[in-house]
Amino acid sequence: MRVVFLTHNYPRRAGDASGAFLATLARALVRAGVDVRVVAPSHHGETGDETLDGVSVRRVRYATATKETIAYGAMATALRRPGGWTALAGLWRALRRAAREELAAGADLIHAHWWVPAGLATPAGAPLVLTSHGSDAALLQRSRVARRLALPVYGRARVVTTVSRELAGWIQAGASRYVGPAHIQPMPVESSGWPWSTGGEGAVVIARLVRQKRVDLALRAIAVVISCGHEIGLTVIGDGPERAALEQLAAELGIASFVRFAGTVAPAAIPHCLAGADVLLFPAHGEGFGLAAAEALMAGVPVVACWDGGGILDVVPESGAGRLTLPAPDSIADAVLDVLGDPDRLEMARVTGESWRARLAPDHVAARCIEWYEEALRG
Repeated sequence: MRVVFLTHNYPRRAGDASGAFLATLARALVRAGVDVRVVAPSHHGETGDETLDGVSVRRVRYATATKETIAYGAMATALRRPGGWTALAGLWRALRRAAREELAAGADLIHAHWWVPAGLATPAGAPLVLTSHGSDAALLQRSRVARRLALPVYGRARVVTTVSRELAGWIQAGASRYVGPAHIQPMPVESSGWPWSTGGEGAVVIARLVRQKRVDLALRAIAVVISCGHEIGLTVIGDGPERAALEQLAAELGIASFVRFAGTVAPAAIPHCLAGADVLLFPAHGEGFGLAAAEALMAGVPVVACWDGGGILDVVPESGAGRLTLPAPDSIADAVLDVLGDPDRLEMARVTGESWRARLAPDHVAARCIEWYEEALRG
């Protein structure tokens, strides 16, 4: 079986965090005997064919080198800049042209990741498996234009999959396409060999520092915990436009000495970052899935999340290995204290983590994908 991954986000080099989960999936599919070819945009003029960790990758040009800035996690920001939509149109044309060439060369089907631009670029009539990962489904909630564009894409896909029940609901509401349990599967994580957390090093947040992640709530909650006489450190892993404001907030709350902003780390370093954590705080709202929470549980770290977190409700239990709470500093602080006071918290997190390790094992996810491909090829 010959499958083309069509995507705007795939690692540009070994260790690159952009679309790293797609590389994990592609490698697992190759191990299972699937001939995978990735078609992704070039970046600042870097183009051509290469083999990355055993997977064939083709980079396609879509603009001049200085304007190839819209892919690899930067799309939302780039579209707000002058020329952003022109670059998106160029990316759509480049992906469509490449998809046609791959199909003409013998590819059996297209697996498009994100409906825009990859799903939109898939030629009509091509066998299509479409996976929505979060940001693309969120567009359906807030943009009438996106819904009009997405409707035929979801309609012609032979199989539509997504990573959480929350996203399935967004797709049904915004694109009139039902996504059932057999087509809901989070993307893989290579967790074999991860150490279990021994605790003792405080709380952790793993997030891009943007407003939607609500890291300010984590800071305010930790301030409440400290004011109750519990000296607990907080490590913030990730970067983004809100970092300066969050650092200032930590200073204003009087907890700067307890908070460490570690910046972005490579995906391979996440297990090390979690190895001593007592609890992961996940205050984000409207998440498509909540990978950081699943990773924490796979490291045996309990998670505190919020009821309005979206797809995170598929991940975090209400007790034992986690707590779900209102998105308010006092409520989050109470949940943190409740977790820290539970002597069985690490053991319970390991039990839950074992189930997530099995569900997100790359070979397991690859087997699910192969079932989808066979379904799509049956028409």
